[in-house]
Amino acid sequence: MSKVSEGDMAPDFTLPTDGGGSFTLFDKRGSPVILFFYPKDNTPGCTMEAVGFSEHLDAFKKLGCFLAGMSPDPVKNHDKFVAKHELTTPLISDEEKTTLEAYGVWVEKSMYGKKYMGVNRTTLIIDAEGKIAKAWHKVKVPGHVEEVLATAQEMFG
Repeated sequence: MSKVSEGDMAPDFTLPTDGGGSFTLFDKRGSPVILFFYPKDNTPGCTMEAVGFSEHLDAFKKLGCFLAGMSPDPVKNHDKFVAKHELTTPLISDEEKTTLEAYGVWVEKSMYGKKYMGVNRTTLIIDAEGKIAKAWHKVKVPGHVEEVLATAQEMFG
């Protein structure tokens, strides 16, 4: 599956979240959603990104945006990650990787010449109608959360 692009309808999904909850994208219609896909809980880049989004959660909420992260980690890992770093952003678990594949972020990666499957760090702003308004693919973490917030402020502020 190719990666989603700006202007595409965001594929709907219902998946479990940390804390025993669930997240259904369709239920958020009428409000913008910022969805960040990340490779793995408790790794340095993912921790920096999740902490950054958590620190700016109130600013995103003021714009009327829902904010959530997604990785293939199981819910119990998300619960530990949230507790360890006092995260305030819901974390969605896609252990089956069906949603990650639908968004085109579950890809073949390579490290030290070894190929493996993993998440291509991606952030999407999904508008109130469910369309992808902005997409960042192959995200570099430093400064990224601030860039997403600035873009959201331009769009919805």
